[in-house]
Amino acid sequence: MKQKVLFVASISKHILRFHLPYLEWFQQKGYETHVACRGEDNIPFVDKKWEVPFVRTPYSLNHFIAFKELKKIINNEQFVLIHCHTPMASVLTRLSATKARKKGTIVLYTAHGFHFFKKGPIFNWLTFYPIELILSRYCDGIITINNEDYQNIKKAENNRTRIFKVPGVGVKSNMFFPVTNEEKLYIRMKNGYHNDDLILIYAAEFISRKNHEFIIENTKVLINKIPNIKILFAGRGKLFDKLKKETFKLKLNSYIHFLGFRNDIDEIYKMSDIGISPSLQEGLPINVVEMMMTGLPIIASNIRGHNDLIKNNVHGFLYQKNNKKEFIDYTYRLSIDSQQRKLFSKNCIIKSKEFDLSNSMKEIINIYRHYLNNKI
Repeated sequence: MKQKVLFVASISKHILRFHLPYLEWFQQKGYETHVACRGEDNIPFVDKKWEVPFVRTPYSLNHFIAFKELKKIINNEQFVLIHCHTPMASVLTRLSATKARKKGTIVLYTAHGFHFFKKGPIFNWLTFYPIELILSRYCDGIITINNEDYQNIKKAENNRTRIFKVPGVGVKSNMFFPVTNEEKLYIRMKNGYHNDDLILIYAAEFISRKNHEFIIENTKVLINKIPNIKILFAGRGKLFDKLKKETFKLKLNSYIHFLGFRNDIDEIYKMSDIGISPSLQEGLPINVVEMMMTGLPIIASNIRGHNDLIKNNVHGFLYQKNNKKEFIDYTYRLSIDSQQRKLFSKNCIIKSKEFDLSNSMKEIINIYRHYLNNKI
């Protein structure tokens, strides 16, 4: 009879985006793979999918329903290992698995970015930090993906709970790589852009913490300095329509293009000149790693996650969060200095190799092997 492992996340898209290589690896090693999440997506490399009505907001009575269903699944299925992801799903998983842990089930939790962080809201520190310290006792290992999170939770390490740091969940470098000038021009022509356009790309979900508004607010000034600028927003989310209407209202739609969700995001990176990320909060942003792998110099806010990837004036520029002058100055400097862009590009390609999927998988699989007594 096969041993069983369970991956848990709030929504199925999280599993699809980040964890398929790990589920495939478990299957190849002879394990029966289960996932628990909300969503109707088909998930490859899964033997059994459990629909659990997780909600993202901390303030919902639906958590009790999800907790009851998850606890029943965990107690009935007798998993050897449970790996949980996303904040609320991970809280419920750790609490649901208390009985199973006493019987030997290993519970791991990956923090993709704690809600408490340097210069973050005091409310978050007073609320989420104590919760994470308490819940650290309810799992066998906590996996962090950036240095700040690792340092903040390291003090919770004890004889039952170990703290790890890994280079993210990994990015497939076979999709994201630099192209020749001829290939870049071809992709531009195919997508309706010109050789002399200066293209900035930001691929991110349209939610408030991704801070698209900051770019829109600064576009008029950028146009005056860089008349050939084009800013591409790739992604979807609840603020998409609102921000698109705002852009039209400001008559910026010939400079800011809303691309929606793209299956060819690698090509969009390859035809661009500069990657940008004005985000207010990150764990270890996959989109920035992808842009760096493609050879784009980066202009990003100086926050946790960004500063794990980018060294100022080496891989691009880090500006103080929401500092308009710094962002505009850095963008203008890179727009007129192609040699600087080339140097940053080379450095980004080298740095991004640390976050290749093969490196991330090696470290995470070593953690699995540690807890499963090196039997795999």
